[in-house]
Amino acid sequence: MMRVLILGGGGMVGQKLAQKLEAEGLDGAPVTLTLHDIAFPEGGVGSDRRVGNISTAAEGAALAAERFDVIYFLASIVSGQAETDFDLGWQVNMLPMWHFLEALRAQHRATGGAYVPRVVFTSSIAVFGGPYPDKIGDEFLTSPQTSYGAQKASCELMIQDFSRKGFIDGMSLRLPTICVRPGKANLAASSFFSGIIREPLNGVEAILPVADTVRHWHASPRSAAGFLAHAATLDTDRLENRRALNLPGISCTVGEQIEALRDVAGNNVVALIKPQPDEAIMKIVAGWPRNFAPERATALGFKAETSFREIVDVYVEEELPGR
Repeated sequence: MMRVLILGGGGMVGQKLAQKLEAEGLDGAPVTLTLHDIAFPEGGVGSDRRVGNISTAAEGAALAAERFDVIYFLASIVSGQAETDFDLGWQVNMLPMWHFLEALRAQHRATGGAYVPRVVFTSSIAVFGGPYPDKIGDEFLTSPQTSYGAQKASCELMIQDFSRKGFIDGMSLRLPTICVRPGKANLAASSFFSGIIREPLNGVEAILPVADTVRHWHASPRSAAGFLAHAATLDTDRLENRRALNLPGISCTVGEQIEALRDVAGNNVVALIKPQPDEAIMKIVAGWPRNFAPERATALGFKAETSFREIVDVYVEEELPGR
């Protein structure tokens, strides 16, 4: 039975992934699942849940010594926090990856090269910087314009090089902004993309800090879990030594998001969205990519929604059953 470790397993994406793997396994085969994080939601998924801090090198070394078959590296702090706290961003989003990969390399040596785990890292479209073409293709260069993006790009390069050397069999998935996220708002600069849908659907006012003409790239939590599950068993020879992938999603404006919400829930719900410009968020968002042509990932079998209405429907189905 395949042994799977999810670092950052207490977060929203980690919990969605764990739920999917518990129900479906990988390629239909059951797995044994270990989740690791600094905290877990009450009543969350996972029977083997480890509380600890992967930022500690010794913690990563102890986990690496268990020689899991598949390792998901989801642990990080979010974009807004990484931008405002420079030191913490690098200490949490970059250095733990180095220490953990070094610990996996030690296990590779200890087994005479036999241990080569699949490592799937959740990167971000924040690795890109403008000026942008109308659609970002698979050949577009990485040039991050935030600390968060720079940290994610650094980890991508580590995954690439440790894989080239044969210490791991890794890949980096550049996730779209995941929307609609359940639960409370977080410190991500992108948090409002979910908030303007989630809060009104729950009868709560939502602040819109940017113009409704802002365009962005989205996928649902369901799609994120699907991306990660698919990556675990993908034949990485098909990546042709380019181990970072732009994933599918849907490009839409904030105004189009709001119209999708109107289609689902009506004008009274949309009226709960209150424009309140925030210069700091507007500046960050202005540097983000808006649209992609993820042909490599699509050819490799990765799938996402094709309209924002579908994304809203996923949230209602999974988080508001009976509504």
